[in-house]
Amino acid sequence: MADYRTRWPASRLLIAAVAILIIVCGAIIGSLAVSMSGLTDARKTLLDKVIPAGKLVRDLDTALVDQQSGLRGYVLTANDDFLTPYTEGRQAQRQAVDKVRDLIGPTRPDLVSDLDELDRRATEWRQTYAEPLVAQVRQTGEPRSAVADAERGKGLFDRVRAAADGLGGKLDQAAVDARRELDSVARSQLWLLGGLGVLLVLIIAGVAVVLYRIVIAPLSGLAADVRQVSSGDFAHAVEAGGPRETVMLGEDVEAMRVRILSDLEDLRRSNSELEQFAYVASHDLQEPLRKVASFCQLLERRYSGQLDERGEQYLRFAVDGAKRMQVLINDLLAFSRVGRLTREQTLVDCDELVAQVMDNYSEVIERTGATIEVGELPTVRGEESLLGGVFGNLISNALKFHGEDPPHVRVDVERTGEFWTFTVSDNGIGIDTEYAERIFVIFQRLHHKDDYPGTGIGLAMCRKIIEYHGGTIWLDTSGTGPGTTFKFTLPAVKDDEQ
Repeated sequence: MADYRTRWPASRLLIAAVAILIIVCGAIIGSLAVSMSGLTDARKTLLDKVIPAGKLVRDLDTALVDQQSGLRGYVLTANDDFLTPYTEGRQAQRQAVDKVRDLIGPTRPDLVSDLDELDRRATEWRQTYAEPLVAQVRQTGEPRSAVADAERGKGLFDRVRAAADGLGGKLDQAAVDARRELDSVARSQLWLLGGLGVLLVLIIAGVAVVLYRIVIAPLSGLAADVRQVSSGDFAHAVEAGGPRETVMLGEDVEAMRVRILSDLEDLRRSNSELEQFAYVASHDLQEPLRKVASFCQLLERRYSGQLDERGEQYLRFAVDGAKRMQVLINDLLAFSRVGRLTREQTLVDCDELVAQVMDNYSEVIERTGATIEVGELPTVRGEESLLGGVFGNLISNALKFHGEDPPHVRVDVERTGEFWTFTVSDNGIGIDTEYAERIFVIFQRLHHKDDYPGTGIGLAMCRKIIEYHGGTIWLDTSGTGPGTTFKFTLPAVKDDEQ
């Protein structure tokens, strides 16, 4: 496994990914800002400069026409009122020229010379033709039916109008060019937005792929290795790549696996020693006990009547102790074999299983006058002999610990999700709730052996068998009536298994 010190930590990888996204987003925002600035400048040039300048040039042309009309009216009538359009036209011309210069100066300095040429020709027309003609009329005070030098005046004014038309045409073309530029900038911005969107998607996808390969994929591989080990394959080595934390976690899990494997080997050796002990207990220990019991019984028969009452009592104690020791050893061996000496689990019909148990206890049932009600029980998967032991222990306890009334036992079941919940209840002497857990501890008895026979291992055996089959067993303390109620669960068989 790679040295974790050479790996980047996940926090650094995350910071790098976030930094890349921030840089890309910053570049995108900057590009959009530049594009928006260009679009804004193009819009301002068109709407705030070129179009208003064109309108002012048309106003300027109108002011020039007003001047010519006022001049002609004044010359023909010698009435000063006709000079008002001329005077106002001059003021409007001056204002329009100044405004147009302010508008096109920063954006179209090439048109300023045309504006200056227009202003120069207008000034030339006034100074060389209009002003002298006005002075002559004022001097004589008489109107003139014909304007002297009319052709020269018309020529000068036509030059002014031509300059105005030329400037207006150029401004119209400038407006067309500005619109074209605005459309071009808008299209460029759309392309830029599309390109930046694609780039952003590619960057995010790339970051996601990189994070998957350097973070998620190593974690998924580590999780798969851990699941394989947890399923029982302790020989499977756990390896992890990716960031430093993942590698460190993989090393910790691998160290734990090695420890578990070592403990498993120790457990196997311990189980082997336990099997040897079980063999010794089942053969070497029981043989002396059988001899002790047999010879004590022989002594009892041979010397019956020759020993005093205490001697015969001692012999009975010895025989009883030897027999109880044999029963205890057999029960202990049976308890140790649960889950260790496994057989193939088959489908077990619980109706038939309980019927066999009732047949085994038929003599006790008849003697105690007991009644046993059995509901419709399901089929489960398990070891038939072990499950029979569970029902046998619970039913025999119900028959043993009865009160003054004949025993009444009820065996029922209900489906709870993926489990069957079995219930074995009776009308016996009951169990205090404070002993709800103690009764499942091996060799724990609530009564003296002279009152009720047994080794105190039955309920512990039931718990071990039920847990071996994937269920749980408990004393139901929710009831208020007399007697005892035990409940235990077993996994339900799937429909396709039946």
